Amino acid sequence: MTNAVNIEENAKKVIDAVARAAERAGRAPEEITLVAASKTNNAEAVRRALGAGITVFGENRVQEMVEKNAEGAYEGAELHFIGHLQKNKVNKVVGLCSLIQSVDSKELLAAIDYRARSLGIIQDLLLEINIGGEASKSGLAPEQLDQMLEEASKFDSIRVRGLMTIPPFEALGGEADTFFFQMHKLFIDNSVKKYDNVYMDFLSMGMSGDFERAIEFGANMVRVGSAIFGAR
Repeated sequence: MTNAVNIEENAKKVIDAVARAAERAGRAPEEITLVAASKTNNAEAVRRALGAGITVFGENRVQEMVEKNAEGAYEGAELHFIGHLQKNKVNKVVGLCSLIQSVDSKELLAAIDYRARSLGIIQDLLLEINIGGEASKSGLAPEQLDQMLEEASKFDSIRVRGLMTIPPFEALGGEADTFFFQMHKLFIDNSVKKYDNVYMDFLSMGMSGDFERAIEFGANMVRVGSAIFGAR
């Protein structure tokens, strides 16, 4: 798959599309962080995307991430964890990833804080919101966010940097826009609240099929996989 897909050309197209979407929204392209979701793609594919100008990569699976890291796949790049994180895998992620995008429970907050403290670091993270209220997905309900921010403020070795969401996959057009609008409002409303260790810097939403619309609705971080690496 890696050789058949023109990763370099795809990466440049996505970078350009991000810039155009930012400009349509009246924002500078450099305000948007493009995260290449590199799940199931090997170290060579990651290095090719890096060579094409991608500087941030996101992984969904801990073991795959650890293996690619051992091969030097992310050298010169920033690494995020964007998948569902189990507590028993926290030790392999904290300190390796600059940002954990998918935190959705007090127990996970505590486990991340404990590991970060043992390493003498501050671990940045995003809180994941289940904006569509889907039973099959992880993430906090919007009404749980205040309580989680209050909980996060009690820890010294974590830093909440914003919010992440994955709208329902079946949501298209105006329906997806509704979820983007709701997330942006949640993000803005909580940006004015004051909690220790909480900084609303990033709103991570939008993937290969909808990242341009997400940017126009306020996202400043998008996670793009198949549009860069080809279909999985």
